[in-house]
Amino acid sequence: MADRPGKPIRLSTHAERYLERRGFTAAEVEQTIRQVPWQRARKRRMECAQDFTYNAVWNGRHYATKRVRPIFVEEPHEIVVVTVITYYF
Repeated sequence: MADRPGKPIRLSTHAERYLERRGFTAAEVEQTIRQVPWQRARKRRMECAQDFTYNAVWNGRHYATKRVRPIFVEEPHEIVVVTVITYYF
């Protein structure tokens, strides 16, 4: 799928609070939203997910891959990221 330039992407206060705790970056969230097909989520939200090479230790354990799954709302003038779920495997 082609890149989705255009609307700015803003992390909600909730999502920003979890940047370090869940181990994702704003750049990973933006790349995922702009490059991966969207799917419908609950409460009229959208979601998508992308795997990133990780090869590092997270919470005392080594993982090869990190999956970043933003959940967001497309507003008329911006995309608001409600939360981000991160998986390590």
